[in-house]
Amino acid sequence: MIFELDGTLVQKYKSQKTLGEGLIMKTYDVIWIGTGQATGTVVPRLAKAGKTVAIAEGGRFGGTCVNYGCTPTKTIVASARAAHMARRGADFGVNISDFSIDFSRVMDRQNKIRHDSSQGLENWLAGMDGVDLYKGYARFENDHAVRIGADVISGQTIVIHTGAKPRTPPIPGLDEVDWLDNARLLDLKELPQHLVVIGGSYIGMEFAQAFRRFGSKVTILEGGSQLMFREDNDIAKIAQEILENEGIDIVLNAKIQRVSQQNSGPIEIFFAHNGAQTTVQGSHLLVATGRAPNSDRLNLEAAGVETNARGYISVNDVMQTNVPHIFAVGDVNGAGAFTHTSVNDGEIFWDFYSGEGDRKLSDRIVTYAMYIDPPLGRIGMNEKQARESKRNILMATRPMRYISRAKEKDETAGLVKILVDADTEEILGATILGVGGDEIISMFAPFMYAQQSYKLFRKAVLTHPTVAELMPWILDDLAPLE
Repeated sequence: MIFELDGTLVQKYKSQKTLGEGLIMKTYDVIWIGTGQATGTVVPRLAKAGKTVAIAEGGRFGGTCVNYGCTPTKTIVASARAAHMARRGADFGVNISDFSIDFSRVMDRQNKIRHDSSQGLENWLAGMDGVDLYKGYARFENDHAVRIGADVISGQTIVIHTGAKPRTPPIPGLDEVDWLDNARLLDLKELPQHLVVIGGSYIGMEFAQAFRRFGSKVTILEGGSQLMFREDNDIAKIAQEILENEGIDIVLNAKIQRVSQQNSGPIEIFFAHNGAQTTVQGSHLLVATGRAPNSDRLNLEAAGVETNARGYISVNDVMQTNVPHIFAVGDVNGAGAFTHTSVNDGEIFWDFYSGEGDRKLSDRIVTYAMYIDPPLGRIGMNEKQARESKRNILMATRPMRYISRAKEKDETAGLVKILVDADTEEILGATILGVGGDEIISMFAPFMYAQQSYKLFRKAVLTHPTVAELMPWILDDLAPLE
């Protein structure tokens, strides 16, 4: 079949596994750009439905989660917790006279897990009928065609799933020092003597605690007045206390001015703090000041795809961009910054594309976890947001030290906070900072989606002895916000 593209006649033919060289136009039902976590849930459905799919990936298959995020970092966190519990052995009547950290084995373990996961995904996709892999970064030629290296392909539908990358702050001197981001840190061969972390949010705090437990001296420099700027102040204070009790130095309101390094020696960070000029030296510097979308190399202008002021691709309720046949899922659209939101974006796209469902972005309830130890789990509103909503709010709290299962585990740091709309009786949100918080928070999600009264939740009979069993009982303490 012959068709015309921008005045040029090209041959349209069925996708094949062996790709040709040069400017060969192949047409697909779907071009899938990037291989974040929605890839493994949507592409198999496309293939099963008989669609031809081209996947373009210029980096490692699996996106941030598999290669630089969830998989390696939580593997490191697990090793760090093992070290922490070994030090605490005597608290449980277990005397461990001597142990050491084999940092090489820690890093080899996380590297094996992430590399195997990435290679496994690539091999799995390569074996699917109707799916072609293009190992290169895609750039739009127009709204239906993309270039990957020497190949130009076209698609009836295009899905952008390119994720995000560490944001590089405009710190004078940063380009002249050997600084780390969350990806480069995973390639360390030796344990840092003193790790300085710029940024007191999720990535920075998780790595800070882990490396302190491995034996590094750790300093966190946070520009704001509290850690975890998205969370309530009381939750942030508890998290700060947890980290400080483990020996991490935390400086709030630290305004970074410049950094310097001489001859691969220590890195010096200059900052203002409470009106005074001060410095700290570290053997290593981790910059963890947020993420930026991977939209800059796509040549979106050629396709007419719009972004917002921060570079995130704008989408509607079903993941469509302003160009109806082009979709954006995952971190690149700015609608979520987690693996589970990326996967949900893919589910929303599939529902719309296949006509088999009706999920929408606006229906999603925000939920996430932060993996310091003990972890933070959060769903829906926090107290600050509830107050700003001007609703008639009821709130109940319970310190972890009053929960029997937490005491039995000797994991009593933390706080549970549950928010209810007094008029509708719906649960609006919950925050759990404490043992099991990352798992327990998910029990609220189905209930909140069902929009049922908290009084029904209160009737639930849950397994004893668990931390989760106390969640319904905490509702007995609901009281109006003061």
